Amino acid sequence: MFKKLFIFLLLLQSIAFAQDIPPKTNPPRFVNDFVGGLLSQSEINQLESKLKAYYDTTSTQIAIVIVKTVQPYDISEYAFKLGRTWGVGEKGKNNGIIILWAPGDRKVFIATGYGMEGSITDAYSKRIIQQDIIPNFKELKYYEGLDAAVDKIISYAKGEFKADPDDEDGGGAFIGILIFIIILIIVFYIIGKNNKGGGNNRNRGGGGWIPYTTYTGWGSSSGGWSGGGSSGGGGFDFGGGSFGGGGAGGDY
Repeated sequence: MFKKLFIFLLLLQSIAFAQDIPPKTNPPRFVNDFVGGLLSQSEINQLESKLKAYYDTTSTQIAIVIVKTVQPYDISEYAFKLGRTWGVGEKGKNNGIIILWAPGDRKVFIATGYGMEGSITDAYSKRIIQQDIIPNFKELKYYEGLDAAVDKIISYAKGEFKADPDDEDGGGAFIGILIFIIILIIVFYIIGKNNKGGGNNRNRGGGGWIPYTTYTGWGSSSGGWSGGGSSGGGGFDFGGGSFGGGGAGGDY
């Protein structure tokens, strides 16, 4: 009974979450302003043209989405759900990226599809947020922040920039810890093998799996959103990309 109740509540949560995700525009656009007034039409068009040109030459889809608030959800969870619901990125390539901005919460998040996590790492996303978006947003230079973020994402995807030393911080320590753990495992294995009194029991207990609701297959409810306009949309469609958990965010 408890299990059925849990599944039912989980289902209700999924439906409620889907209703809070705005539907993708028709025709689709790379710049989706569901708030209005923060970017001029000219600025929206410039961003749209840049993102469309990048898509035409690489098939990578970068979507900018502006919603008033993501409450009561965490902005990262909202961004991943949005990416999966809209299918940002090519199916099979999963090469989609979302720049999600919630001005009512003063939060911004960059979510990367599975296929982009290697080139746009979490450290890169964090650097873009901290160095390009937040400083501009604090000065109310919203277009400049988004434009700089797009340029930096494109450059990282091309391999033009390398990680700062701070981004690599802790890598050597991690390797050292990993080597130490491997040595311990080998030592305990040798001790256990030489222990004649030991049995041949096997631990069949799997690791603790924490369920994570993907909320797939729901999203078409509008939830009362009204889309801000951007001309020049269309000529493409989001192809069904998937998002897993890569990215970074920040407050301003």
